[in-house]
Formats: sequence, C-alpha cells, structure tokens
Amino acid sequence: MKFDPLTIDGAYKISPKLLQDGRGSFARVFCSDLFSAQGLNCHWKQMNVSRTAQAGTVRGMHFQRPPFCEIKLVRCVAGLILDVIVDLRKGSASFGQVCAVELCADKMEMLYVPAGCAHGFQTLSDDVELHYLHSQDYRPDHEGGLLPTDPELAIAWPRAISNLSERDQKHPLFEQVEPIIL
Repeated sequence: MKFDPLTIDGAYKISPKLLQDGRGSFARVFCSDLFSAQGLNCHWKQMNVSRTAQAGTVRGMHFQRPPFCEIKLVRCVAGLILDVIVDLRKGSASFGQVCAVELCADKMEMLYVPAGCAHGFQTLSDDVELHYLHSQDYRPDHEGGLLPTDPELAIAWPRAISNLSERDQKHPLFEQVEPIIL
C-alpha cells in the first residue's frame, strides 16, 4: 500500500498494491498496522455509500464542526472522480488551500481526508459509486459546507457542472465560514 502525502497537511492519496491475474484483481484496501505506521486513524464509526448516475455532478463541499469534526477515508468503487479537499483548520500551514486528486475505481485508490477539512467531488464518468468511512457519527446540527463554485477557492472542476443539489448551491463562500479550531 502506497501513502502519498498531498499538499493539505495530513491528507493522503492511498494506492493499494493490485495483484492481477486471469481471474481479475485483488488488493488490501485497509490494514490497521499500515495506517498506524503512517500515524493515521484506524477507528471508523460509520460507513456511507453514494451513487451518482451522471458525469459532471458535483457533491460537496461538506464538513462537520467541532466537537464532531471527522476524518474520512473515501474510496471510488465504480467510475472515476475528481476528489477535492479544502483546509479549514485555523493555524494549519495549508489553511485555505485546495487539493484535488483523481480517484479511479480500477486502481482501487482512496483519499484520506483529515478532520477540519471540507470534502467534495465531481464525477468524471457516469455511474459512480463511493464508499466513505467516517471517524465520527453524522451530526446534522454540526454540519457545514462551502459553495463549490466559490471564485476565491477557484476549484478547477474539469467538466461543466451538470448537477449540483439545491442545498450545495446555498452553501456560503469560504470567506464567510469560520475557521475550524481542533
């Protein structure tokens, strides 16, 4: 398993070692010993699944406020996405930075999102499915979001946005969101 640090402090793109033969492929996508050796979370409280039919759809940018800030481990199990993180942590060396990586189901890649960061993605293919592990339970009274089209963030969505929920369209701009203190 390969852990590639990203430009957001504490974020990683994780690529498992694929073993392939005539039957298909196999990979270990989680190992507590390997995650612990990297100083990463190994205790997950919740797992969610999202399925998105249409390429170009954007979901996000979502986060939870203290004391329920969550670490996420996101795996693309069908299709291709651009996965995006924005650092909201006050005092972080990467505060306000945007980091984007492609995740491909065929490569079984994952994104490790540290607590205090907003997360979202754009589908780059039709029929995308994501699995998310969360270190905290979902608390609707502590949820927050950023407007995915905020000009200050300048997220370079690779496709025209074909679908964005009404809720995500109403999220505030980055400058209107109070930084997160962990």
